[in-house]
Amino acid sequence: MRIEKDTLGEVGVPDDALYGAQTQRAVENYPISGLREHPELIRAFIFLKRAAAVANHELGVMDEHLANAIVAACDQILGDFESHRQHFVVDVFQAGAGTSFNMNCNEVIANLANLSLGGKLGEYKPIHPNDHVNMSQSTNDVVPTATRMMTAVLLDQLVPELDQLANALDKKGDEFADVIKSGRTHLQDAVPVTLGQEFKAYAAATKRATDGLRRAADEVRELGIGGTATGTGINTPPGYRFAVVKHLGPQFRTAPDLREAMQSQLPVVAVSAALRTLALELTRITNDLRLLSSGPMTGLAEIFLPSVQPGSSIMPGKVNPSLLECMNQVLFHIIGSATAIDYASQAGQLELNVMMPLVAFEISFSIEILKNFLPVLIDKCIHGIEANRERCEAYYISSPSLATALNPIIGYAAAAEVAKEAVKSGKTIPDLLREKKMLSEERIREIFTPEFLAGQADR
Repeated sequence: MRIEKDTLGEVGVPDDALYGAQTQRAVENYPISGLREHPELIRAFIFLKRAAAVANHELGVMDEHLANAIVAACDQILGDFESHRQHFVVDVFQAGAGTSFNMNCNEVIANLANLSLGGKLGEYKPIHPNDHVNMSQSTNDVVPTATRMMTAVLLDQLVPELDQLANALDKKGDEFADVIKSGRTHLQDAVPVTLGQEFKAYAAATKRATDGLRRAADEVRELGIGGTATGTGINTPPGYRFAVVKHLGPQFRTAPDLREAMQSQLPVVAVSAALRTLALELTRITNDLRLLSSGPMTGLAEIFLPSVQPGSSIMPGKVNPSLLECMNQVLFHIIGSATAIDYASQAGQLELNVMMPLVAFEISFSIEILKNFLPVLIDKCIHGIEANRERCEAYYISSPSLATALNPIIGYAAAAEVAKEAVKSGKTIPDLLREKKMLSEERIREIFTPEFLAGQADR
């Protein structure tokens, strides 16, 4: 151990640690989950510290050799991220506002920069974590800025996977276009649809929800960096807010009101709300697929899912919709995380929301688990879904709701009588029409087709 000092006194820090006293205090104070910050949040912090050093030098408040050393340290971390990641050790549940993790980043960068200049770990000469790495910054503007940057990056990774899901469902819609089946409303027999129409609708719902996420993603590209402690920009040189955002890239812009950007977590909440809406839609679709595949003998069994693993430790031959069940659990967690973010967002007081560490963790975890599982679900489940054409046909032709198609032809009352007799006798509607000679065979064949029964909305 080496001994470092901070404003509270001496702290023992592991000899080889790139972090310092304030990080070590956080490790000791918050041994909570064992979870560490998302890699993209770490990268966002490092990119932000790098941009701040460049901006501070350009604006004349940081010497060139110090700025260059900070930039080089940031590039070292980003260039060999996995070997440096072990030094970002603060738990995701930590002190309010994220001061602990901000200082973790400041200390690691300062130590690396000082080593490059011939200094020693923990001495912070000539570069100090607060005076130089944190120059023109505060935890209060750095953490929400980095959280928004991270969220934007993760959404750029998630949205293409959602597009792939929508495309996979849409292709199944084309594949099943000619599979007519009984529709169901209130979980009771209803007028026919095609299996393709059901899957086309799933694709459309996924696309709509994804578009909502795209719109929300634009919110997090607005950054409040430069507001420092309370949004007033104290301790920043003129033009700093614009200079630092310029170096973060053209996809980001400075917030019109830095006070609002410090007080409010609305942009991340907007993404969280869009994720929750998406999760609710995908939950509905996932539940439908589980229901449609139920069986194989005593359920609906209108579709076959690929078998990915044995389904029971006691019942031989049982196969479950395992991937869909996992998808449900992922989606339920996203919905729960959105609630946590809701509570955290309204818990800010006056000039600052101190619950930002929770917001950062929940939004990153939600996006990550969905992003990671979607390719598996698409490849191992959606692509392999097959139609049980015989079962769909059997349900469709035996449904008394087929009588609905007769309303404009023989009238509602006569159609109702046919439907009731079909239920009572067990005969199909077409067979009863033939038996009673109510319609010609040609007319019956014309009516009971996918185009007539399920295709009129698209005319």
